[in-house]
Amino acid sequence: MDPGCADRPVTLPREFFARPVLDVARDLLGAHLSHGGVTLRVTETEAYAGHRDPGSHAFRGETPRTAPMFGPAGVTYVYFTYGMHWMLCLVAGQPGTAEAVLVRAGEVEQGHDVAAARRPGIRERDWCRGPARLATTLALDGSHTGRDFCRPLLGDVEPIDLTVAHGAPVADAVVRTGPRVGVSGPGGDGTAYPWRFWIDGEPTVSTYRPGVIRRRTR
Repeated sequence: MDPGCADRPVTLPREFFARPVLDVARDLLGAHLSHGGVTLRVTETEAYAGHRDPGSHAFRGETPRTAPMFGPAGVTYVYFTYGMHWMLCLVAGQPGTAEAVLVRAGEVEQGHDVAAARRPGIRERDWCRGPARLATTLALDGSHTGRDFCRPLLGDVEPIDLTVAHGAPVADAVVRTGPRVGVSGPGGDGTAYPWRFWIDGEPTVSTYRPGVIRRRTR
């Protein structure tokens, strides 16, 4: 065992993530996610289901960008969006299905000084309120994509110092579901894809906004 891991929370086993993505997204609520000296409690997630999900980056097949989603469960998919933000997804399901959970929001529980330094002038409730803010607070960027966060490690996948550990169970009575934030087109249909999960009453949960369909101009 790595002696530097003695006080590190035990990451959930790969079997936890190698399940249907909707189950993983729901069960990640309340989990403790740690990286970069900060630990948060997950309060909001979104599920994405590869080729059967028009809201997924992997809907039209594998690309160099989305390759981590097609690998085994327990690997990160960190992507860049809007030309300025990184987002963290945790790959789920079986190899080839490209299922992943976007970690949308959380409440910082440890490492408050570190989080405050990374989010100067921002209210504590907003440190991880939204996936871009969450990635910034956890010091995650594109160098962390395609990395193995489960233990024991996969043989040929570079590890990442990220842990996802059990927290206090979240009762079904306080779990809410609805349309995913900012997803346009069929994937944004909350009736067909009510695949956002959040803990009711949590101030760190994102404000819902629908996706915007951008039309080409001549």
